[in-house]
Amino acid sequence: MKRTRARITAVDPVMRRRRRTLAVTALAALALTACGSGQPDSQGERGATADAVSARKDAAFTKMLDEVARECPPPGTKRESPAAPKGEAPTAPVEAPPGATVEPPPGGAVEPVAPTTGPEAELDARDWCAGVQHEQRVAEAVLGLKQPDPAQVRKTLNGLGYIDERIHGLKRSGAVTKFVIDLRDKGGRLCLDGTANGELTEVETCVAPADGQFNIANIQR
Repeated sequence: MKRTRARITAVDPVMRRRRRTLAVTALAALALTACGSGQPDSQGERGATADAVSARKDAAFTKMLDEVARECPPPGTKRESPAAPKGEAPTAPVEAPPGATVEPPPGGAVEPVAPTTGPEAELDARDWCAGVQHEQRVAEAVLGLKQPDPAQVRKTLNGLGYIDERIHGLKRSGAVTKFVIDLRDKGGRLCLDGTANGELTEVETCVAPADGQFNIANIQR
């Protein structure tokens, strides 16, 4: 019987390495293709999530503004000075003489008087009314901080519903922390200008341009 012998052919080591390199390269290419095909989807998902979070924050901020101004006049309402008796000119507020004691009105309530001059006079009735409310709530909250550094002030303002996108110029300057809040809404021009040092807190209404990006350099104090 004739035996069949298998013929073994020697393989060149160089060719063997080349084949192995080609196989590894092909696998790497397939892996990169698979990763690359999923990358746009991942970035798109992250972008959509960030947009959703931003939209929720904006909605919560707008809701807070509406809540603070719920008892104020509608947007665009012009402020009117108290009417004078028919045939008489409006009289200016009478100031108490130096050293005189001013008796508070019955019940202790003090009705804020809208300014007739200065930047605040440019605000409509809604902005001026809402500004009084914002001044009080921000001043009371910041005044409660023992060490009102920028981080603590930001945390306090966030807790009140003021989002980071509306907080500007938050920084330490000497012994005080300064900040400005953009409260423009429904065509208004309202903003707040505040300083805090743990003992003395000042929060005042300021006026910003109705349109365009908020810029501290353009506000009127």
